[in-house]
Amino acid sequence: MKSSTAPRILTVVAVLTMIAAGIGFVVTLILNAFVFDEYDAYGEVPIPGSSSLELPAGEVTVTFHTVLVGASGNGLPVPPLNYRMTGPDGADLQLAEDYGGMTTVNNDARVRIGYVHVPAAGTYDVKLDGNVSAYLNPSLAFGHGSNYGHLPWILAAIFGFAVVDLIVVRVWAARMRRRDLTQAAWAADDNPPPPPIRAVPSYASSEDAIRVQTLESLARLRDSGALTQDEYDAEKKRVLDGR
Repeated sequence: MKSSTAPRILTVVAVLTMIAAGIGFVVTLILNAFVFDEYDAYGEVPIPGSSSLELPAGEVTVTFHTVLVGASGNGLPVPPLNYRMTGPDGADLQLAEDYGGMTTVNNDARVRIGYVHVPAAGTYDVKLDGNVSAYLNPSLAFGHGSNYGHLPWILAAIFGFAVVDLIVVRVWAARMRRRDLTQAAWAADDNPPPPPIRAVPSYASSEDAIRVQTLESLARLRDSGALTQDEYDAEKKRVLDGR
């Protein structure tokens, strides 16, 4: 496997993971808001009206629920409500207000108004009243959030890990690319190209060249006094005759 293959594979895996996690995050948010949210798991009480509900111990979500007539561009304003929630022991439950965003499905709208802490499981009497003449079939719903509320955060964490993995892989790929370039440069230095072959001039050693060299030597001997003129003439004649 080439050194660049592993970073490419990991890059593709990281990108695909980011795409899948991003899409999953959006999808689970939508499903939790519109499908998996059990805002009325323990029942609803009409406004005005009263009812007895079986509530479990722990935190219970309280939601204002109504039907909208026409579009509402300003959200769902919650009217002033008078309520009393009494437990089996006669103690009243207090609503901790914590308003959420509006959720609408086919004009069926709801908005969380808060939470009630139920000290012990049992039957609780709920009495409601308020100025709700502007609403159609208003009620308070008691339930809990989606059982899959943790999924978006898990997918968000996966997306973050994929981003970190992508950054690490790209840094690794850049280092490997620099290493390969360095090794290629070293290989080029260890095996330099052979120097060009220069042509060596050839000189023909003909008999005429030998005669010229011999005559030059004889002239130098004569000039130095080593040969007399008669000896020089005799040797010169011999050379010229080719003897």
